[in-house]
Amino acid sequence: MGCAQTKYKGANAATSEEPSAWVRINQLGYTPSGIKVAVWVSKEQKKLRRFELVDAATDRVVFTGEAGNAFGAYGPFSESYRLHFTQFTEPGSYYIKAGKVKSPTFRIDAEVYSGTADFALRYMRQQRSGYNPYLQDSCHVHDGYTMYGPMPDSTLIDVSGGWHDASDYLQYATTSANATYHLLAAYRDFPEVFSDQHQDNGLAGSNGQADVLDEAKWGLTWLSKMHPREDWLFNQLADDRDHQGLRLPTKDDVDYGMGKGKARPVYFATGEPQGLGKYKNRATGVASTAGKFASAFALAAQLYREQEDDLANFYSKKALSAYKLGLAKPGVAQTAPNRAPYFYEEDNWVDDMQLGAAALHQLTGEQRFFEQAYAYGLQEKVTPWMGADTARHYQWYPFHNFGHYELAKNAAADKKAALIGFYKEGIEKVYAKAKKNAFYRGVPFIWCSNNLTTSFAIQNHLYRELSGDESYAELEQANIDWLFGVNPWGTSMVYGLPSHGDTPVDPHSSLTYLHQMPLDGGLVDGPVYGSIFKNLKGIQLTKPDEYAAFQSDLVVYHDDFGDYSTNEPTMDGTASLIYLLAAKEHSAREGAQAKK
Repeated sequence: MGCAQTKYKGANAATSEEPSAWVRINQLGYTPSGIKVAVWVSKEQKKLRRFELVDAATDRVVFTGEAGNAFGAYGPFSESYRLHFTQFTEPGSYYIKAGKVKSPTFRIDAEVYSGTADFALRYMRQQRSGYNPYLQDSCHVHDGYTMYGPMPDSTLIDVSGGWHDASDYLQYATTSANATYHLLAAYRDFPEVFSDQHQDNGLAGSNGQADVLDEAKWGLTWLSKMHPREDWLFNQLADDRDHQGLRLPTKDDVDYGMGKGKARPVYFATGEPQGLGKYKNRATGVASTAGKFASAFALAAQLYREQEDDLANFYSKKALSAYKLGLAKPGVAQTAPNRAPYFYEEDNWVDDMQLGAAALHQLTGEQRFFEQAYAYGLQEKVTPWMGADTARHYQWYPFHNFGHYELAKNAAADKKAALIGFYKEGIEKVYAKAKKNAFYRGVPFIWCSNNLTTSFAIQNHLYRELSGDESYAELEQANIDWLFGVNPWGTSMVYGLPSHGDTPVDPHSSLTYLHQMPLDGGLVDGPVYGSIFKNLKGIQLTKPDEYAAFQSDLVVYHDDFGDYSTNEPTMDGTASLIYLLAAKEHSAREGAQAKK
């Protein structure tokens, strides 16, 4: 697959005239047995009656479809249509022609998702703190010194390791635990799609274990350091004092009070507001973090039970003690700001405790955990951003609730139906907005909208797995298509995927900006409302906007280093994408087998 270093300039129009219409396609391609939809958009109020699917090798029309109903204006466009060609299943390379406009060439093939989840793991390895296999050097080895804990402030403890959260070098327990759970769940649910091409330290070579499990274990080791005793739980490593210019993590010389490049602060989860500088969070408890730790450790214990019994027992004890801390201090443990007002404003926690309890029920078989998990699930049936137009940064996190799915797998018929119904209610809230536009867009354009999009696609997948109901399959696929080019800008939102496509090449990252290092597999934040972009601090584009024709007051996206709001990859979003891509590759394999 490789990485894309130059923008893909596909044929947007059949003439040399400046185009006023475009056809947006999933640049990865489409599977023969899957849903296939492209989107035609125009800056003129033209109507479209039909379209043609054309063999790229012979220029022969192989399928003609009706354009269907017009969806009208959206963003910068005056008219739009959804072009359905699901019934065409012959593998090959094709393009769509609609009037004078034709799309870039794309594939129909059962292998279009093959290797994509492994590709995204490249970014996870690149984000490692401690020993970084991409740079083949170590960073942040002196972490850290404690703040807010029962021990004296500035006590040195070992919390090195884990992943940097994004292009800065902060590390958050909430995102790291969620990412670890997604990696573990991806291996549990779709083990056959992952390869073994790296050692546990991330360097090339095999070690008899799938790379995704190596990466999950890297996360688990750090989480264990952040929960070193039954009654100790840390929530965050470093803070926004990190934001002091461009540098590689191995050259990080920020002084947090211990000397340049020395130990960084690690925040003890107290359940009370924290912030060592001008700003503070609004923390009310520790359950949001403790529940995430419990679910990750409990799932790890299940997976390691048959191969490393001592390690499984270690993770089991960690899961139980983390869950106990969540019971003792219900509420949210938000990340701590310092110099700037931005932090992860998580406002929900019962979803985290639900998943923690569900995972403990799976691990132990104890009915009390099922009952507790179900009670938590009743308190938040629908993840609150679904159906909303906006939310604060990471306010409702994780962006989908795995807890309903994990609990439903072991529930009696009545409770299983109720849990499935909770998923459906959330999907319907988004679909009520999505069905009004050609992109089927019902996810709000808040910061990290691509992470929400990925999570919403996963929720659709989980719902479909539990219920067998295909009613929202097109909505699910539309959210995946959005990530890979069926969006106003016609670009993939994943660095280097696909290698032949229009993908981010100028992300907000020191690695690419200073050293032209690719961020293969990284999922960028994604589009934001025009109003959000205009009001963020410190944003200035560094070059002419190649997507200027596709920006609008509704929503903007820039492939520009200067835009940290839309073009910065995130570790946790990429981990969620790994689960989603693994699910797609698994489904494609099943579809290919069914055809045989």
